[in-house]
Amino acid sequence: MNVRDFLGLVLLLVLLQSNVAAAQEKTAFQIAAPWNEAYDVRSDIAIVYGINDAGGKFEERVKGWRDKGYQVHFMTGIAWGQYQDYFKGAFDGKPHFDEGQVQRNGDTIWHGKDVPYIVPSGNYLRYIKTHLKRAIDAGVSAIHLEEPEFWARAGYSAAFKKEWQQYYGSAWRPQHESPEATYLSSKLKYHLYLRALQEAFSYVKTYAKSQGKVVHCYVPTHSLLNYSSWRIVSPEASLASLKDVDGYIAQVWTGTSREPVYYNGIKKERVFENAFLEYGSMVSMTAPTGKKMFFLTDPIEDWPRTWDDYKKNYEATFTAQLLYPMVADYEVMPWPNRIYLGRFKLENDTIRYPISKAYATQMQVMVNALNTMPQSSNRISGSHGIGVLVSNSMMFQRFPTHARYEDPQLSNFYGMALPLLKNGIPVETVHMENLEHPNTLKNIRVLIMSYANMKPLSQQYHQALNRWVRAGGILLYYGRDSDPFQSVKEWWNSNGLGYKTPSQDLFRLFGFKEGRQGFVKTGKGRVLVNRKDPKELVLEAGQDAAFLALVEKAYMLSGSGILKKKNHFLLRRGPYIVAAALDENADKMPLRINGPVVDLFDPELPVLTQKEVQPGQQAFLYDLKTIQGKRPVILAAAGRAYDEQYRPGQYSFLLKSPTGTTNAMRIYLPAAPREVQLAVNGANSRLLRNDWDAHSNTLLLQFENDSRGVRVVITL
Repeated sequence: MNVRDFLGLVLLLVLLQSNVAAAQEKTAFQIAAPWNEAYDVRSDIAIVYGINDAGGKFEERVKGWRDKGYQVHFMTGIAWGQYQDYFKGAFDGKPHFDEGQVQRNGDTIWHGKDVPYIVPSGNYLRYIKTHLKRAIDAGVSAIHLEEPEFWARAGYSAAFKKEWQQYYGSAWRPQHESPEATYLSSKLKYHLYLRALQEAFSYVKTYAKSQGKVVHCYVPTHSLLNYSSWRIVSPEASLASLKDVDGYIAQVWTGTSREPVYYNGIKKERVFENAFLEYGSMVSMTAPTGKKMFFLTDPIEDWPRTWDDYKKNYEATFTAQLLYPMVADYEVMPWPNRIYLGRFKLENDTIRYPISKAYATQMQVMVNALNTMPQSSNRISGSHGIGVLVSNSMMFQRFPTHARYEDPQLSNFYGMALPLLKNGIPVETVHMENLEHPNTLKNIRVLIMSYANMKPLSQQYHQALNRWVRAGGILLYYGRDSDPFQSVKEWWNSNGLGYKTPSQDLFRLFGFKEGRQGFVKTGKGRVLVNRKDPKELVLEAGQDAAFLALVEKAYMLSGSGILKKKNHFLLRRGPYIVAAALDENADKMPLRINGPVVDLFDPELPVLTQKEVQPGQQAFLYDLKTIQGKRPVILAAAGRAYDEQYRPGQYSFLLKSPTGTTNAMRIYLPAAPREVQLAVNGANSRLLRNDWDAHSNTLLLQFENDSRGVRVVITL
């Protein structure tokens, strides 16, 4: 190989490496506004929201974000959006307000002005495809169709009645008249948005291919737990089986996680615990399929609260998402313009203020850590292998209720999960719809389930459970099986089967006879049936002790050893330590983590010899003991570093972050710096702090950010 060929090969490798770096799609934010230096977050992806701009402004927004170095995706609501032209008749000359979701009293359910939640008809999908085509033509690399939502209280419109006739081949039945009508109505709602997304994404893939492009398809969606709690029906786990769905964004944030739940007889917000379970349900929904998952969290939320409230709950949800080390892709925030330019109150104050310098710095440190957050094979501390079975049908019997059946705040689920979680046991959720996948129950030793709040949509799920138990699994079944949805017309009581409840079919496979007590051996495994509804474990104080004792015994029988109870969770991911201490636990002691560590929830980025995490609090730390070698390392920064250069005696980089915010960064250096110089566009800039910590060999710098970049040159 001659010199010219060698240099050409080197140049090619450099170009390939730069393209790989440029194409990283690990972090994202969604934004309806054009680029602005005040909220130039510097994630990998700008997800441009909405398309109905006058005068081609959508294409301008896409180009504006791309010109600033972002990968650009497109997002719009599939159940609602800026679709006034469709509803008012501009699309095809006919108004379509009759396609809105309608509740029993005849009122349409509105998402915003002139925009109802919709019954997704074929004509509506033809309209949506015009948006998808425009987005692909604008050059986006992915499409996000968010929140496929059908309200449980809806189902009374002419459009829905028409879909009922076509799907069931019979006349529409009002869902309030019987449990069966409620169940069938929800199944249809579920089907309609599954069909809508299947058709929309099939179009995306086909049209993109015809243009010589590859466009990925994602579904940003709330968790099954939240939709069930909020009485919304959505396709959820079934979407993962669609070949044209590449993944999800798990829309979990303070607004979803603060939904009050019962535990020990008390109904209140339990944001960390709820977020942990919500993120877990999203992981279990997709993990067996290998689909990509972005985790979302929000430094504020949709409802006006106080900055103090936002900060506390942002730390809780942020910690919860990091406790799942198998996920390392994130939507770092929605609507950055709302965060950086919005005004909200402080505690005990009526005046609205912009985001504080301190909170903005802390938030940016957290967000920029996600750009390099590694996946990890490490596991969260605690006894693993305990799962709670969930199903999409949890959404089917939430509204309206019948025959005095009630499930306050989804307590039939939380009754099985919260007693374990509050005792430091990292309980998992297992999606019934994934049971036939060989990896779904691979690491589950004890499975807890109930048909009080859900029903099996296929008999094949029972076959999978039977195989798992007979191979050595321990199953705990809780439920009275007395709710009115047990008798809806479904596979267990039709087509030659005559079971009064679906559990009878399951117990038949196990060879379990009603009334048998304790753990009954089934093949190599065991089955226990307790005729309490799970909600009874949390609706009154002190009702979960016997349940915990049974789980403890089941864990021993599974060969997993002693069930470890504690009051905290701890996980190490690369150089990061993620921790949460639990309140409402008999152990009131703080969790103590030995340093030296950098506290990433503190905008001053202090180096601590020990971190104490009090019950009800969380921690995000950089472990200085993980530093290896003598090369400079940016440990934490309220901005993203580009163009890092290492030369003998000098380290430099370009630090970008939203203009108007303050950067704090801690850097490991092999020796104390002789000089630190800052420049913006060639002009010198001022340092606010320049503190050397000899014990940790780290330098703390503070200075004003600039979205154009602050050039930092450190002379060693």
